[in-house]
Amino acid sequence: MAGKGSPNDKSSASLSPKKVNLNDPHAIKHLLDETASEVVFSRGYVENVTLSNVKMVIGIIIIGIALAAQFYPKKFPENKNFLIACIILYVIFNCLLQFIIYTKEKNTILLTHPPSGSFASTGLAISSKLPRCSDMYTLCIASSDPSSISANPSVELTKSVTKWFTKDGVLVEGLFWKDVEKLIDDYTNESQKSK
Repeated sequence: MAGKGSPNDKSSASLSPKKVNLNDPHAIKHLLDETASEVVFSRGYVENVTLSNVKMVIGIIIIGIALAAQFYPKKFPENKNFLIACIILYVIFNCLLQFIIYTKEKNTILLTHPPSGSFASTGLAISSKLPRCSDMYTLCIASSDPSSISANPSVELTKSVTKWFTKDGVLVEGLFWKDVEKLIDDYTNESQKSK
């Protein structure tokens, strides 16, 4: 099933092939994550940037605290209490940011809203793993709100990256798109089975 924007479309055919250094697992994971996101977007899902915006606001607050501590008009002995307060706030907000990353974000590469016209009340949470010294890439699709009544069981695909790349490091997009589209279909079919 070739979705809108799939590699089988003429608009994508004119693009240069996606190539990566096969000795760089981070580059491989990044390319596969970006391509998986493209497949999800081609299915009508829109990215949910709420968590990213919250992290940016906390980051701006942290920067503001650091700037206030650095450029406070009084010199050191006089601004001692102010600096202590800034240090405490800096640590608190950094811990909050790390807590959000550790508990909410985890391995998530993409959070989406439900597709328009869908009866689902939650979007997707796409996560991936490519362990060190391993060629096994795992892509997982779950509900972005697991506590929701419309949340479906998560589905997972684990496959060797060698199945999607040529020996020269060129991604065989058609194969990867088919695998990701099948995974999305498996997830949406789970929702229809559970109702």
